[in-house]
Amino acid sequence: MKLFRYTITACIAAAIAFSIAAQDNNTSSAGSVSRRTDRAGRQSDQPAGISQRMQGFYDTADDGLSEGDVQYLRVIYRQIDLENDTNACLYFPEEPIEGQENLFRIIMRLLADNQLKAYEYLDGREVFTEQYQIKVRDMLDRFHVIYTEARGSSEKNPRFVIEEADVPSNEVLSYYVIEEWRYDTRYNRLKMNIQALCPVLHRAGDFGGEAIRYPMFWVKYSDLRPYLTTQGIFVDDSNNLPTYTYDDFFNLNMYTGDIYKTRNLRNRSMAQMYPDPDDRQRACDSIQASLDSFEQRLWTPTREELQARAEAAAQAEALAEGDSTALQPQKQPARSTRSSSRRNNSRRENTQQQRPSSGSSSSSAAPTRSVRRRR
Repeated sequence: MKLFRYTITACIAAAIAFSIAAQDNNTSSAGSVSRRTDRAGRQSDQPAGISQRMQGFYDTADDGLSEGDVQYLRVIYRQIDLENDTNACLYFPEEPIEGQENLFRIIMRLLADNQLKAYEYLDGREVFTEQYQIKVRDMLDRFHVIYTEARGSSEKNPRFVIEEADVPSNEVLSYYVIEEWRYDTRYNRLKMNIQALCPVLHRAGDFGGEAIRYPMFWVKYSDLRPYLTTQGIFVDDSNNLPTYTYDDFFNLNMYTGDIYKTRNLRNRSMAQMYPDPDDRQRACDSIQASLDSFEQRLWTPTREELQARAEAAAQAEALAEGDSTALQPQKQPARSTRSSSRRNNSRRENTQQQRPSSGSSSSSAAPTRSVRRRR
């Protein structure tokens, strides 16, 4: 009997020990998985708030648009001037304040941490392949940006530390933007997508003079977009709350920029195609007007719209010829008719007032013989 009790006790103890060991193994395996996850996260350098799932979402954020759904494509190159008040939110604040960073500081921080890829700026040609990917070290040396090697940096994973005072954000006064205007047949709308950004340095010489522009590199907007969605900005001085993000600013087309090139067969810029500044400005205005009115030109106008257009064209032609009578409002004939009717009514009243009564007419007028009494 005692032997049986000892055997039962030993089995229970072994079972308890086995369960404890299993829990320890699960805990250690879970810890190793989390450490591997953390280690993988450090290798991929995903910052706080940016996950692999979020990155994958923005990689395919074109609403499943396929090539068969696109019936129209126009590639536009713009120059965004940061001295314009509309684009000032891309430049300010010059230094990080309360978690707020300007666009160029975000790009440089991601490049220094090896979280973003940059590509060579080729004059007139943009190729976003591994062959034209630049090395951050060479780019920093080319533009004389002071840096130091970061801890844990290697040849395969180069990382750098750039002091805030050494980031030339005050010299980046413009950006080049590549826009893709696509017509989606599914929703019958023209949608604009940003393809790439290029910061441009404005540096003057040692003896002053006009600043020279140095395009630095191209950055694919799809790679940069997940980080821009986490940075709030305010675009209006009357409201100091960051109600928008950098991604909203670009995708909602809230910026202002001049067209300096369109994709064409000869790969020429607007300055090359139109040497005269006035002709170039008219061509740029025509391109912008065609994009703005693209959706309107998809529909057949109604009869009222055609009549309104004809009247507007007639008035514009009369104004160009200097004909003031054609510019008179259409209600003018109605007013003249009412005035003429009033004059006719007044004439009738005057006639009735001047017409004598029947008694006085028989005495003053000449005597007439009645027809009924004539025999």
